[in-house]
Amino acid sequence: MIKLTRLNGHPVTLNAELIEALETAPNQSVVQLATNNRYVVRESVDEIIEKVIEYRRKVNSEGKVPNPIKGFERA
Repeated sequence: MIKLTRLNGHPVTLNAELIEALETAPNQSVVQLATNNRYVVRESVDEIIEKVIEYRRKVNSEGKVPNPIKGFERA
């Protein structure tokens, strides 16, 4: 899970394994999940990528390798 900030300043915690796409817009980013949910956040795409990398390093150091799409396969 990674912590991000919505445009209104409220925090949101997202499952980093479900991030499918990141889009850049002026002063904001759009995070699209494999569930087709979208979140508009204050962090830049580069900041989000760094948070995902940090999360994955932590998870992999614990020996856990999650299946990011289990249960979300598209028909």
